[in-house]
Amino acid sequence: MTRIICVAGARPNYMKIKPVMDALERRGVDVVLVHTGQHYDASMNDVFFRDLGIRTPDRYLGAGSGTHAQQTGRVMAAFEPLLDELAPDAVVVVGDINSSLACALVAAKAGPLLAHVEAGLRSRDWSMPEEVNRVATDRVSDYLLAPSPDAAANLRAEGYREDQIHVVGNVMIDTLLANLDRARESDILDRYGLTRGGYGLVTLHRPANVDDPAALGGLLKALGEIAGRCPLLLPVHPRAAERLADIGVPGGIRLVPAAGYLDFLALQDSARLVLTDSGGIQEETTALGVPCVTLRENTERPITVEEGTNVLAGTDPERIVTTVHRVLDDPPAPRCPALWDGRASDRIAEVLLAGGSADTRLRPTGLVPRGAGTAPQ
Repeated sequence: MTRIICVAGARPNYMKIKPVMDALERRGVDVVLVHTGQHYDASMNDVFFRDLGIRTPDRYLGAGSGTHAQQTGRVMAAFEPLLDELAPDAVVVVGDINSSLACALVAAKAGPLLAHVEAGLRSRDWSMPEEVNRVATDRVSDYLLAPSPDAAANLRAEGYREDQIHVVGNVMIDTLLANLDRARESDILDRYGLTRGGYGLVTLHRPANVDDPAALGGLLKALGEIAGRCPLLLPVHPRAAERLADIGVPGGIRLVPAAGYLDFLALQDSARLVLTDSGGIQEETTALGVPCVTLRENTERPITVEEGTNVLAGTDPERIVTTVHRVLDDPPAPRCPALWDGRASDRIAEVLLAGGSADTRLRPTGLVPRGAGTAPQ
């Protein structure tokens, strides 16, 4: 039987790994779920496992927090002996967190084939740790599973072989579509006294936005002006809670605890608009047809701007206010990119299991050792 390790470590991973696990298990694969423990707060972890119906991880590495080097190193040290013990045919990592890179590096040296879900996404902003993780993970992967044609174009431009690149669609949308009806049954609007289309939803967690008091203060000033026209709800990410408390928030902005997956999906679905610095939320709002204003100077998901409902506003407070007023006056028409259809995970499973016997069917056509060919050094 083919054995595949699926790695998850933090909230952005959970929605991506669940449909991949399900698709592989439906095809008879022995799936081993490894949780690195990068996120260990219950509001960022347990509630998402419960909402999404993710089974208890087979192995838990307990990495915890720390600097990027400490966290990455702890995951690598814990994952290496596990890989040797389990001897999988392949390892699947998703997204761009430290855990994904750490496990990718270990797998690349240990021998099993490595698949990266969400390959090819690029912000071209090297100040973002996620950009370093994305590029490095792609570089050591055998299978590059791209969510959209622009991501595949990035990989081709960087010299990867065609047999490595597969445009499979967006696994985040698989999870969204599978859970949307359940989310719409949530009573969270009643709990907060909200009405559909009567509020804006805000998320802030990027270090560039929340770690610098001046930057965060500017964003809050802009949000305060926007709240004068459209009341704002801000579920507080643990990363930003203390800083928001120190600075204080303007009137019209309501702080609430971080929400679970289903509740947060319900909040997005009913919002008049969403303001965020999260990549995943840019995708989810596009799938929902909800206007999104991204509080960043760049995005690794440009397809949400080109073919979705996302508008890039930057971080200048005046520009943010102007952009939001324009979006409220003339919301973008709902559009959803191709292959964001709820079947990305099935396409991933088919790619990984295409052809051959159990001991050979995972190997890409014409596979050459990593580092050979024309991929960037």
